[in-house]
Amino acid sequence: MNENDPRSDDASPVDPATIHDALCAEIDRVLVGNDDAVELLTIAMLTRGHLLLEGVPGVAKTTLADLFVRASGLEHNRVQMTPDILPADITGTEIYRENKETFELQRGPVFANVIVADEINRATPKTQSALLEAMQERHVTIGGKTLELPTPFMVIATQNPIEMEGVFELPEAQRDRFQLKHRMELPDEDDELKLVDRFDDEPTLGPGAVEQVVSREDLLAARERTASVHVAAPVKEYLVDLVGATRDHPDVAHGASPRATLAYLDVSKARAAIHGREYVIPDDVKALAEPTLIHRLVLSADAELGDVTADDVIADILESVDVPVIDNANKQKAVSDGRDGVDSSEQP
Repeated sequence: MNENDPRSDDASPVDPATIHDALCAEIDRVLVGNDDAVELLTIAMLTRGHLLLEGVPGVAKTTLADLFVRASGLEHNRVQMTPDILPADITGTEIYRENKETFELQRGPVFANVIVADEINRATPKTQSALLEAMQERHVTIGGKTLELPTPFMVIATQNPIEMEGVFELPEAQRDRFQLKHRMELPDEDDELKLVDRFDDEPTLGPGAVEQVVSREDLLAARERTASVHVAAPVKEYLVDLVGATRDHPDVAHGASPRATLAYLDVSKARAAIHGREYVIPDDVKALAEPTLIHRLVLSADAELGDVTADDVIADILESVDVPVIDNANKQKAVSDGRDGVDSSEQP
């Protein structure tokens, strides 16, 4: 363990903010300028969610996923998705052992804390669907037997948005299983120069350079603390109004589902927690609108012909839905409920 380990004597072992800061610091030893992605990865981990990373080749999607799981110390498997991979290659199967005259369970790579599904849109929809049960129910069925997956369990998938050949669009049901989606952009000039200098000094730098900075027990305890974050009634109504607006927007054929609403609530709590608060403010909800909703919207045919994007729709919704004003009673409810450590200086 290094000095970023949240289990040090001067830090709470279950503090989500400390865990997030430790993961950021460790990952930053290799990559530069990915704080937003690390925040979303931490949020997903703390809320039993899954993350879809999208970006052009070479922006370090897979490297970031590898760094995150190494820093978190969780058991992980990487699956390189291809058109010929089968569902059993992910979940596992039963193999007949002739010498024993019996079937033996062969567990697939899904039996790990974190599955990195690299280039998920290269797999066929049938193979993609093999992850549906695992992502939603945390178990898989093999040979008529239901088998529980390890805890915690998380899928980090990557996809390339620009290739058209040899890829399959994720079905809506599959996209909806991803709690969050993050688009990794090309770095700005300053970050890219820092990256060049870093790898010029140490050409072999890679995921193996990071150390485990949190424990599985810390992550599970931080989950419990995250779940207890307070959400005032006006903030809940604001969140529900934003989701509801996706269903009524004229450019949307199918808006976000109730599953999205519940995911939105969870991730808002987690963002508050990793920013050192035990209550959600409207800014938490606004900041997570795009990563929570963008992949869940099905635009109308007219919108697509008019070059309207899901980004445009979400921006319009955020502009049109009124942001709640939180009164003092709601601001202090987290304190009156007996929760300690609320930063009263950061109020909505």
